[in-house]
Amino acid sequence: MAEAFNTQTLAQDRAERYAQILQEIAAVLDGELNLTARMATVVSMLANSFEHYFWTGFYVVDPNKPEELVVGPYQGTLGCLRIAFGRGVCGAAALSGQTQLVEDVHAFPGHIACDGRSQSEIVVPVRDASGQLIAVFDVDSDQPAAFSAVDQAGLEAILAMVFAAD
Repeated sequence: MAEAFNTQTLAQDRAERYAQILQEIAAVLDGELNLTARMATVVSMLANSFEHYFWTGFYVVDPNKPEELVVGPYQGTLGCLRIAFGRGVCGAAALSGQTQLVEDVHAFPGHIACDGRSQSEIVVPVRDASGQLIAVFDVDSDQPAAFSAVDQAGLEAILAMVFAAD
C-alpha cells in the first residue's frame, strides 16, 4: 500500500512540476522567435528540473535530407550526430509521428546506443504551427522505466506550447 501511495505521490509531484515548468518556459521565451534559442532554452530548463533526466535534447529534421535527423541543442554526454527516420527510438518517433515511451531501451528493436548507460527513453515528435515535423525531443534516463504517461503528457504540452503555437 505504501508503494502505491509513493508512486501516486511521485506522479502527482511530477505532473505539478511539468505544469510549473511550462509556465516558466513560456515566460522566458515570451517574444523570442529564434528556433535555436527556443530549443536551447527548453533543453536547459527541462534538464535542470528533473533528476531522472540523463540526456536531454533535440534532433532536428535536416532540411537538406528530409528523412534524417541531425543533433540539435542538447545537454548530456555526446549524442549521435545523425539518425535516419525509422532507426532507433528517435527515428521511430520521427517516422510514426507518435511519442515513443520506452521502459527498456535494450529491448527496443534497432536501439542506437549513443551512451551505454541509457536505460529508458522518451521521444516526442515536435511540430510547428502548420503541423510540419521539425524535430524530435529526446530524453534518456540511466534508470529503467524512468518515464511514464505523466512525463509524456507534460512534455507534449510543453513542446506544443513552445513550437506549435501561432
